[in-house]
Amino acid sequence: MSQTITVAPPKELWRHSGPEATYLEHFRYYVNKRHDLSLQTYDDIHEYSTSRYADFWEDVFYYSDIIHTGSYSKVVDTSAPMDTIPKWFDGVRLNLAENILYGPGRNPNKLAVTSIREGNTDVCSVTWGELRTLVARYAAAFRNAGVEPGDRVAIVASNTLNTMLVFLAVTALGAIFTSTSTDMGTKGVLDRLLQVRPRIVLMEDFAVYAGKRTNLKQKAIEVASALKNTPEFEKFIVCPRGAEVGDISQISKSQSLATFLATKKPITREQLFPQHAFNTPYLIAYSSGTTGQPKCIVHGAGGVLISQKKELLLYYNIGPSSTQMIFTTTSWAMYNKSITSLLTGAHIITYDGSPFHAAPTVLLEIAAQHKVTHLGISPRYLEELERRRVEPKKQFDLSALEMVNCTGAALLPQQYAWFYDTAFGAHVQLANSAGGTDTACCFAAQVPSLPVYAGELQRPALAMDIGVFEASSSPSDGSGSTRGVPVPRGQPGELVVRKPFPSMPVMFWGAGGAERYHSAYFSQFADVWTQGDYIRIVASTGGVEFLGRSDGVLNPSGVRFGSAEIYSVVQHFPTILDSICVGQRRPRDTDERVFLFVHMRPGEKFTGELEAEIRAAIRKALSARHVPRYIFECPELPMTINGKKVEVPVKAVISGKRVVASATLANAGCLGFFERFARVEELVGEEGRARLFHAMRISMTETINLMIQEQRRRDAQFSEVCDLGYDGAKEEMIGSEDDSKGIKHLG
Repeated sequence: MSQTITVAPPKELWRHSGPEATYLEHFRYYVNKRHDLSLQTYDDIHEYSTSRYADFWEDVFYYSDIIHTGSYSKVVDTSAPMDTIPKWFDGVRLNLAENILYGPGRNPNKLAVTSIREGNTDVCSVTWGELRTLVARYAAAFRNAGVEPGDRVAIVASNTLNTMLVFLAVTALGAIFTSTSTDMGTKGVLDRLLQVRPRIVLMEDFAVYAGKRTNLKQKAIEVASALKNTPEFEKFIVCPRGAEVGDISQISKSQSLATFLATKKPITREQLFPQHAFNTPYLIAYSSGTTGQPKCIVHGAGGVLISQKKELLLYYNIGPSSTQMIFTTTSWAMYNKSITSLLTGAHIITYDGSPFHAAPTVLLEIAAQHKVTHLGISPRYLEELERRRVEPKKQFDLSALEMVNCTGAALLPQQYAWFYDTAFGAHVQLANSAGGTDTACCFAAQVPSLPVYAGELQRPALAMDIGVFEASSSPSDGSGSTRGVPVPRGQPGELVVRKPFPSMPVMFWGAGGAERYHSAYFSQFADVWTQGDYIRIVASTGGVEFLGRSDGVLNPSGVRFGSAEIYSVVQHFPTILDSICVGQRRPRDTDERVFLFVHMRPGEKFTGELEAEIRAAIRKALSARHVPRYIFECPELPMTINGKKVEVPVKAVISGKRVVASATLANAGCLGFFERFARVEELVGEEGRARLFHAMRISMTETINLMIQEQRRRDAQFSEVCDLGYDGAKEEMIGSEDDSKGIKHLG
């Protein structure tokens, strides 16, 4: 018998009190006047920005006062296929650093940058005038060292004023900047630098995190030694964390930062800001590289400049009176965002160290002291505040705060509730945005003129013609790519972009870069960019839900869903610290099986009762089809050094594949734990149970009881799914009876 399900309308959590005063609304008036249009809503603007994307980007170019020379005959060739990486504003010349340092709103006496060390210590502030002087000094040193356009300059350092000065000086000269954080291991650093072959490398001598001081001298010796035989490498600059640098004689081609900067040759503004073609390379970023060498993604100055102008003004509503602090390391894509926030004349704050040392509220303390208007953090940070029972609005004066931006992962619906009910209050916009290291821009983002709803990004970004695709049943077009077809609104699928955008990477660095570029983004579907994210457009609101990486999408018996759906349920269990949900499909398997691994909080135990509760909660909140086949406890989850859990290596390992983990993983050794699950039948068979009883000291009585509970659960799920008329699930359960029994406990 069919049932009618009534879905409650989404609850509005936030709405701007004066949207007419935002840059987005000003821009709408500007476009209407410039083109004699009458765009009324954000959706009107978005339609215009995708159907007339060349006009839109020209509007942004002039609206945002980009400093440039030269002229262009057309914004972009709209007839060029997207995978040819069309040129933008061909004929325009500019300098990214000049646009940062000399754009509107940069009064020489106005505060530009405040640099803060861990625990709100070593606070150092500089004005715009002082920042320009310092950048000129650094640029003169690099120029006198022979750095030219196209040379790579790398830095292994923390998020400080010194690192920012290196970034601005290098980009000012037209050279290419690249960075990694000090917590990355030597192999991870060399996986990157040996590919890009820098002319100069800078590295800090010490790192401090969570109160622990780490000497980086041995890492410096190893990195310099590995690079010394590359023909491009000339200097290794040691940057002291304290007043002086120690003995560096063992480091190849080394000198101190003070010696490097002690140049007597001044530099003119023309020498400091040479003009370059619109998309001259300025930055090399890296893919996560969790299962191999990272891809070296080269971004162009003009494309990132105009994309960041669009986002900072129209989404963030950041201007000269704003103060922004983004918690990030120099290895993360958000590091670039933190510096380019200067493009609007805003005051920015850099922070080096743990966000929870010496107190869990240190970032909030800084936000209150410096009247931060825009705070950038991760969903994990909010999760920790909630776990530690921090209530920011009761403890600090955050009346200046306008927006908290979360990126790096999707916010869970319950985090929105906690944010507004307990943490920050109704005057703050909780913004969840999603982009990529590879695009240097957002696919979907916050919109100041629209309401916020739990669990979704407010809208697709302007001029990002995103679609939700699935593979067509029709043959390939001959290029190896499948012709994708849009799914119905509200259904999940692959995130694609159907029109070119200025911040597409200009290339991948190294031999075979063009082939790797095409393979990464254009090999799955013909004629569109495929990002590798699994999303859906919310039918009732037009918002965007990110359901997980598509290479980690779960597909048991043909039912596709994202791991984020499972996490949204598991998050409610207070005894579970975190979890990871992946699919297993080995060469001999005819179907995929879903595994959920839970990491318990210290002192908490994983029990059969808890497993039953998890299964019941997933079934109730989602469906019987979402319930994992297996739930195991694990001692830790694989995480990148930026604190993001990674699913793909776990999926590969339990599917019996050999995985060579990248140094990007902070705890690569934990993958060994998951290898046993490639033989999961042995773990749940009789001999396997005996081994588990001994290893885990689980009593036979307890285990038998748990096995009975599991069998009852399987029987109930079988009945429920059959009632739904889902024959595929029925066949899958019947055909895999042997490995569907037993509760599993592994520590």
